[in-house]
Amino acid sequence: MVFGKIDYLNLLPLHIYLKKTPFPSYVKQTTEYKKGVPSKLNRSLYYKRIDAAIISSIESGRKKYKTLNIGICANKKVKSVLVKKHSQSKEDASSATSNALAKVLKQKGEVIIGDKALKLYLQNPQDYIDLCELWYEKTNLPFVFARFSCIKNFSIYKKMMKKFINSKIFIPQYILLEYSKTRNLSQKEITAYLRLIYYKIGTKEQQALKIFLAKTKNKIL
Repeated sequence: MVFGKIDYLNLLPLHIYLKKTPFPSYVKQTTEYKKGVPSKLNRSLYYKRIDAAIISSIESGRKKYKTLNIGICANKKVKSVLVKKHSQSKEDASSATSNALAKVLKQKGEVIIGDKALKLYLQNPQDYIDLCELWYEKTNLPFVFARFSCIKNFSIYKKMMKKFINSKIFIPQYILLEYSKTRNLSQKEITAYLRLIYYKIGTKEQQALKIFLAKTKNKIL
């Protein structure tokens, strides 16, 4: 079993869950974790280098994948998926979904995502457009940035992820401190950011995803 992990703060609770949860020994012994940015995991899953991952929502629309109603969601604002105001248009090579979202929302400028984007936004929020916030203004819906997708061992992953979505994840202080140092963000900023993120794709999230995929014509960008 090979599970792909996005190495961003927004999936820190999942990383902790996978590390701490006492899975059956045969699962634990055979599970590998491959880290990467969303676009890299998109390619890895497509070419079957990994079995499953939470990948870009636009990529998850491929018929070849089995999906779960679990992903990376935010409502009203996210602070880590941005377009820089008064800048030349430039896609972020790390993310297919965010680039497509900027186009759907007709926003020109540099697209910036992830922990780097969060730091920039917290320093100068007036310089950036939060694409999740703009999406909500136009649709009154949350946005689904990524979705669990799988090509192998689906039943095992389904059990694992169901437990995750029903668990309350405690982030130990030493892990917060470690991420604070590596991301150059305060522990308070990290915990505040994680309150914006949730993982259950419910009715409104499914509606939002359907609208987004229709607007992009389910084209992988």
